Amino acid sequence: MCFGPSKQEKEAAVTQREEADVQKREVVEDRAKQKVDDIEEAVEAKTKRRGMRGGAGRRSLFRAGGGGFLGRFG
Repeated sequence: MCFGPSKQEKEAAVTQREEADVQKREVVEDRAKQKVDDIEEAVEAKTKRRGMRGGAGRRSLFRAGGGGFLGRFG
C-alpha cells in the first residue's frame, strides 16, 4: 500500500527546489551584470569615437557652410 511520499522526502524535495531557485537566481543576476557591463562598454566606446564632434547629422546653425542662420539672415 502506497501512502505517498514521506515527510522527509517532501522536505528534501523542498530543499532541492530552494537550492535550484538560488542557483538560477545567481545565474540570472550574473547575466544581468554582464549585460550592464557590455552596454556601458559600448556607450563608452561610442563616446570615445565621437569625441567632441557632436555626432553625425548635427550641424551648427552659425558655422554651416553658407546655408546656416547667419548665411540666411545675417
